[in-house]
Amino acid sequence: MNAPVHAAEPAIEVRRLAKRYGAVTAIEDLSFAVPRGSITALLGGNGAGKTTTLAILLGVLLPSSGEARVLGIDILKHRYRVLPRMNFGSPYVELPKRLTVRENLAVFAQLYGVRDATRRIAALAEELQMGDFVNRPTGTLSAGQKTRAALAKALVNRPEVLLLDEPTASLDPDTGDWVRAYLERYVAENEATILLASHNMGEVERMASLVLMMKAGRLVDRGTAGELLAKYGRDNLEEVFLDIARDRRKAEKETVA
Repeated sequence: MNAPVHAAEPAIEVRRLAKRYGAVTAIEDLSFAVPRGSITALLGGNGAGKTTTLAILLGVLLPSSGEARVLGIDILKHRYRVLPRMNFGSPYVELPKRLTVRENLAVFAQLYGVRDATRRIAALAEELQMGDFVNRPTGTLSAGQKTRAALAKALVNRPEVLLLDEPTASLDPDTGDWVRAYLERYVAENEATILLASHNMGEVERMASLVLMMKAGRLVDRGTAGELLAKYGRDNLEEVFLDIARDRRKAEKETVA
């Protein structure tokens, strides 16, 4: 199920973005647009620049050059105008371990100015099936439970733009499938936009209406999953990912020559 794409100003627009650390370049000349109401996947190997890109879009990292706009607002100049309408989720970012899941969500609800936070947290606990552990210290949770808690934190303010890093990591196939369906419904019902960084190619093929492929800090290809499969002559996105990561198409051409 691919999320619908709305013909409107992009939810996210990046123009010639670059981030350098001395002689090391994290991203270079990066430009892309994420349509409103879409689920767009940002793919690339370790070190491709995905995390740096997400950090800039969240306003926690300043680029060396370039522009980034979220919901039409310059995130580099006016991030506090748009941050309340965004959120970020990753199972790799630890919530305070001594606080219960409910207490953690209450803190973030307060930070985001969520009205009727108690009701919102109760709704998330039910929707994400956290009733068995919402009152337990976060540090005692299993990896899969922490993943659901991280997703609840990302949704606590009903964001219009949601940045997700490996949202179904550590989940069993059944729960992972349920979470993907939940996110697809969230986008459809709230006209929200998701930018998804994932190494799960099956997840990307199912959810994403647009795929952005990064390598060594640059955008090297883009298109729907079907367009990329046809372009590279592959049966699945994992093979496309490996072609790009390993320059396999270039190597095949050189072998033929």
